[in-house]
Amino acid sequence: MTKENSPQQPRPSNEAKTWMSASSDETEAFGVQFGAALKRGAVVSLDAPLGAGKTVFARGIARALGIDEPVTSPTYTIANEYELPGGGRFYHIDAYRLSGAEDFEAIGGGEFFDDNAITVIEWGSRLGAALPPQKKIITVEISIQPDGRREIRVSNEQVAGGPCRASAIK
Repeated sequence: MTKENSPQQPRPSNEAKTWMSASSDETEAFGVQFGAALKRGAVVSLDAPLGAGKTVFARGIARALGIDEPVTSPTYTIANEYELPGGGRFYHIDAYRLSGAEDFEAIGGGEFFDDNAITVIEWGSRLGAALPPQKKIITVEISIQPDGRREIRVSNEQVAGGPCRASAIK
């Protein structure tokens, strides 16, 4: 993985950090590194164009959390739930097919923000006000570069608006 910034692990900051990935293996490896730094209660909003590697990144996070079963895109199921070793849950949500906060709330979306869970939401920016304002939302944006590489940008901004209120990264 080529890194413009090269810390050992992602660190808390209000500034965005950017990494470059040349392959899906590198994207997943960064997801592992990123996931190892998450605390229970973390909410990750993952935004990128179709085919950019959102699910690959989420699979890396799941691997870091000790989930060995296949991690697939929840595009049609909306949410996949995995048990974390030692208790708690990993929620992998795909908001692409939801029209916004009301749809998310209608499916009981608030239940995915458990303090003993780690929640990753593909297309998280589509949920707006449905994201919990009391939690820090870690934003991960993946963009496809002209040469095919992926730029992975991590920010601790609050997607739902306002400043971050709690630390979600170790």
